[in-house]
Amino acid sequence: MFLIDFILHIDAHIASLVTQFGPWTYLILFAIIFIETGVVIMPFLPGDSLLFAAGAIAATPAGLAAGLNHWVFMILFFVAALAGDTLNFWIGRTGGYKLVQHPFIGRFIKAQHIREAEGFFEKRGAMAIIFGRYMPIIRTFVPFVAGISQFPFSTFFKNAVIAAFSWSLIATGAGYMFGNIPFVKAHFSIIIIGIAFVTILPSIIGIVRSAMINRRAKKIEANEK
Repeated sequence: MFLIDFILHIDAHIASLVTQFGPWTYLILFAIIFIETGVVIMPFLPGDSLLFAAGAIAATPAGLAAGLNHWVFMILFFVAALAGDTLNFWIGRTGGYKLVQHPFIGRFIKAQHIREAEGFFEKRGAMAIIFGRYMPIIRTFVPFVAGISQFPFSTFFKNAVIAAFSWSLIATGAGYMFGNIPFVKAHFSIIIIGIAFVTILPSIIGIVRSAMINRRAKKIEANEK
């Protein structure tokens, strides 16, 4: 319940962090993005919405008074996302399916999410690293799957840099530019839900398409019998 409330009212929670911790808010939000990206069992932490809200807070009087700057947020989120992707890649490379089969850790790594990430990775290739950055849950598992598949690290890292930089620039910049427009502030929770829906829409389409293909294949197989 707290996590859902935190995501839906993330602007209020970040404002509270700013009031309590001031510039230390940078470190707290950096840690959240790093963990969401780098720790394969934590894909549920906020990502896009947090960047948008942080950018919006940086433009408020409270954010300015606390010394928060949206450019600093962009740099920190870029570093956090890239470092998290790199860590996750090497977790997949060194641990791989041993973690998925672990009796405790395996509880937090859903086989379905791994299959979705594998399918997305196989379909998009190296571009999956960039596209996956914009998709909640998928972005946590794409680096992990890339590590498992022995994907070349140099190619992975190059695409991860592009992904992390563009994601941080776009999401944080959008929050800074639009987050404090009266309409946006008045409907912030709805907009956050909208952001989440838009980012997971490709995953939903992929799942529906895959289900339709499987159903069609079963019908063909049944008719042949």
